[in-house]
Amino acid sequence: MAANRRNGMASPPHGLEEILSPAAPHPRTSLPNVATIVTTVAALYFGREVFLPIAIALLLTFALAPLVSALKRAGIPRIAAVIVSVLGAFAALALFSFILATQVSELAQNIPVYQTNILTKIRSLKETGVGGGIIARLGKVVERVGQEIDRQETSPPAATPEKPPREPVPVEIVSRERPLEVLQNIVGPLISPLGSAGLIIVVVIFMLLEREDLRDRFIRLVGYGDLHRTTEALQDAGKRVGRYLLMQLVVNILYAIPIAIGLWILGIPNALLWGLLALALRFVPYIGPAIGMLLPLFLALAVAPGWSLVLWTAALFVVMELVTGNVVEPWLYGSRTGLSSLAIIVAAIFWTWLWGPLGLVLSTPLTVCLVVLGRHVPQFEFLDVLFGNEPVLEPHARLYQRLLAGDPDEATDHAEEMLEEKYLVDFYDKVAIPALLLGEQDRARGVMGDQQRRQLAASAQALVANLDESAQEEADEEDGTLVAAEASDDGETAGEEEADLPDGTDMSVLCAGGRGELDDAAAAMLAQVLEVQGTTVSKAGFADMEPGGIRRLELDTVDTVVVGFLNPDSIKHARFLVRRLKRTKAALRVGIVFWSETGNEDKDAAVKLAQDINADFVAHGMMDAVVGALSNEPPVALKLVAKRRMRRQRATPRKASATAAS
Repeated sequence: MAANRRNGMASPPHGLEEILSPAAPHPRTSLPNVATIVTTVAALYFGREVFLPIAIALLLTFALAPLVSALKRAGIPRIAAVIVSVLGAFAALALFSFILATQVSELAQNIPVYQTNILTKIRSLKETGVGGGIIARLGKVVERVGQEIDRQETSPPAATPEKPPREPVPVEIVSRERPLEVLQNIVGPLISPLGSAGLIIVVVIFMLLEREDLRDRFIRLVGYGDLHRTTEALQDAGKRVGRYLLMQLVVNILYAIPIAIGLWILGIPNALLWGLLALALRFVPYIGPAIGMLLPLFLALAVAPGWSLVLWTAALFVVMELVTGNVVEPWLYGSRTGLSSLAIIVAAIFWTWLWGPLGLVLSTPLTVCLVVLGRHVPQFEFLDVLFGNEPVLEPHARLYQRLLAGDPDEATDHAEEMLEEKYLVDFYDKVAIPALLLGEQDRARGVMGDQQRRQLAASAQALVANLDESAQEEADEEDGTLVAAEASDDGETAGEEEADLPDGTDMSVLCAGGRGELDDAAAAMLAQVLEVQGTTVSKAGFADMEPGGIRRLELDTVDTVVVGFLNPDSIKHARFLVRRLKRTKAALRVGIVFWSETGNEDKDAAVKLAQDINADFVAHGMMDAVVGALSNEPPVALKLVAKRRMRRQRATPRKASATAAS
């Protein structure tokens, strides 16, 4: 019957080919020693006055480089493009800071106006409390502490009745400062931040002017021996960091504008201030939006006597965060930063401890630079492993680890995710069988005990059982595809350009393991794939393949027996099983599968090996095993071994002489 199965999807989703394609094993990642880590962290901590401005300037250079390039393409000279870009960026920051300071000053003047509403809400909370409530208890504690603080250690002497106590005379100390001192007190605290800002501006200008020269010097310093890798690393870092900063700014603006408008409609004072704070604080991962919400909530508590305004304000922030996180960010971010969620949190904690609040804001882009460095420089590969979001284990290695740990449920979750886009035969061929091969390798080199081997096999069998529902859905889908193909006018099936699996209807196959429990698990996987093809399948364990067990097998209705081996050095044992099975039933087709992670494209070698062991076919992968098991070719006749042929040749003259004598 015409095949109704394709090798795989015509166009798998982006990234799935890399996940499912066999890859060379990664070399072991080298970790830096403790002295190197401590020295680096100490240098960053104690040299933060130097490294922090340089880090800010570097990130601003990444962010402004695309703008400078666009201005240059528009015909503006390089120096003018750099100066316009830098001055425009810092002018925007200065305007942002001025508006923020003005709004904060206005808010500070209006705080006493909101005191009545705050006291009203506190009284309402006290009245609703049981037995005085928590607020009453806290108030008593605070009052008692205040009394202890105000209590004097020595009591004042008692006043004599003749002389009444004198009233204390209030004394006011007026400090007459010179104008120069007043100016110094005002300007002094501003000198350090203004100096740092000026230094950053100068560094950014020179970095943008000499960007190509700095790039060449960096390549000559660290990557002259591999220009391709170093160039790729620089381009990747610039693209990731620049895109992250630009897209984050756009996302924050789209988040802050509705927040400011919504707060203004609700009647929250200084709505512009809270919108600007929401824009700035959202650069801080995870905790920034929460901090930006707390202050408007507190003000909503102080503005209105009721609680409705507080609830509306909280709802505004929650809705905007959900829309931004689930709609705006996935739409604007063409690619993620390449960091895992845990890495973002850990990086925020580390950089905050190292460089304070500015380190918190810079934590994500700085960590992106480190991950890019680790992705392209082998000495820093551990950074990509620790903080990157790419899978660090091959899919088959990950599955093997879960099965070895006795956790088939999590292994099933990963399998079902892959089965949403791939067929069952592809998953078993590219992931599950290679996982069992890792187990066989560990067994062969003596690092896996009997208990671990049995646990691994049991977990693999449980995985196969858990995928029964997915297999049934796939079989139903196959039936629908077959009906549609038969009903088509031209008789052509969809996807005929790709190799198809044969239909197994009205065929009976016995799948058996060759020499151990892991072989039985591989046989169960093959049996499930054959069931999807409509085949009547029975299973046998490796113990049933013993000489005494083969005689007890019910082979009357079986067309083909397929025996699988994970150990490639089982050719002699396979030859023995083929001979025993064919002696039991002469019309039986017997196939042998020597499971391999990469398969074997040498068809002639497979045919020659099949002839050598007297098998009907030899396969090395799931696809070839299914095709061989469902083949309609007649069985190969059992060949006489040399010893039996010699015995028959010796027996023939004896029979002839006996006949002549009679």
